Amino acid sequence: MADADKEKKSAGKDATGGGESQRPSSGYDRLVALARNKSAQSRRELVEAVGDLVFERDAVLSERERALITVVLERLIHEVEVPVRKALAERLSNAAHAPHDLILALANDEIEVAQSVLTHSVVLRELDLIEVVRHRTMEHQLAVAVRKHGLTESIAAALVEQGHVDVMKALLENKDAQISRATMEYLVEQAKRKDTLQNPILQRHDLDPGLAKKLYWWVSAALRRHILDRFQVDPSELDDQLEATVLDLVDEAKANGTPASKAEALAHQLKASGALDAKLLVQVLRQGEVPLFEAMFAELADLRLTLVRRLIYESGGEGLAIACRALGVEKPVFASIFLLSRRARPGDQTVDPMELSRALAFFDGLEKDAAERMLKRWRRDPQFLEAVWRVDSGKPPPEK
Repeated sequence: MADADKEKKSAGKDATGGGESQRPSSGYDRLVALARNKSAQSRRELVEAVGDLVFERDAVLSERERALITVVLERLIHEVEVPVRKALAERLSNAAHAPHDLILALANDEIEVAQSVLTHSVVLRELDLIEVVRHRTMEHQLAVAVRKHGLTESIAAALVEQGHVDVMKALLENKDAQISRATMEYLVEQAKRKDTLQNPILQRHDLDPGLAKKLYWWVSAALRRHILDRFQVDPSELDDQLEATVLDLVDEAKANGTPASKAEALAHQLKASGALDAKLLVQVLRQGEVPLFEAMFAELADLRLTLVRRLIYESGGEGLAIACRALGVEKPVFASIFLLSRRARPGDQTVDPMELSRALAFFDGLEKDAAERMLKRWRRDPQFLEAVWRVDSGKPPPEK
């Protein structure tokens, strides 16, 4: 320990380079003596003494003495038993001025030692914690997941990347954790297959309404399948109840936004004023205002615009016939809409006379209540319809 003696002598000089300090560092002298002794008992006493001396604010040590003691301790820390290291880690876990390298060494120790510093220490940096998450055990990940300080989006992403459900659950239950939208989207997809994640994720204050709605639909679809399997109920009535529940739980204004185009805005105003009907659809279509016609039909049928376009322009016209029958459109008006919409199709605008005959025959054969049930199903949120299909077919949600 000759080097330690030299450091001690050097640290004892005053700021002008003159004589020895007037206040001897007796605690430091004891540490030097313990370091010279190679016994296990001396090693334990050395570690314990550091906790008493180095990390007490009123300890009489120069900066050089503190630095030297830290180096010595880092070299000896793994030569003492786990209970001693654990006790030191617990003592230092709340010390904001603890040496970074020492805390990092403890954080990468066995989980019994690392637990307290991973959970509480503010000395650990973002990159330190990410490295621990990626290279240590699941128990280390759990300790990081419950931190109340500095659990950033990058750390959260690293935790989720490891794929442990218990870690994801602990992260979601930590209200202080910062979780990015991309990570939350992945967690929502995972929650569709892992029930233990559903409640924690729905309790998050930072869950985007759109993502909440997506998960609610999936949970509702699974519940729907369970109810239909066990009880004799009308699926349509059950869907109404589930849909109403979800829409009550999710802020639709935030999820859906406002009309995206002038045509949609005008169609919305026409419906609100009571001026929107099937005859006006024909008039608008005759004038060649196809985008306005599409928007008006979507408003009248209360359907998504993308679905309306598919129904209007699909070959055969069965979807258009069902929608018109459900809305109470008279047969001559349906025929006009059918012919005019055929001519508005992109590409080939010719109309096969037999196509009209088949469409009218299909329209005549439709029961109004059956058409209304189909229209009601089309009005369901596409996320709910997809969730129902996946639950019924046993297919898992798509991977992100």
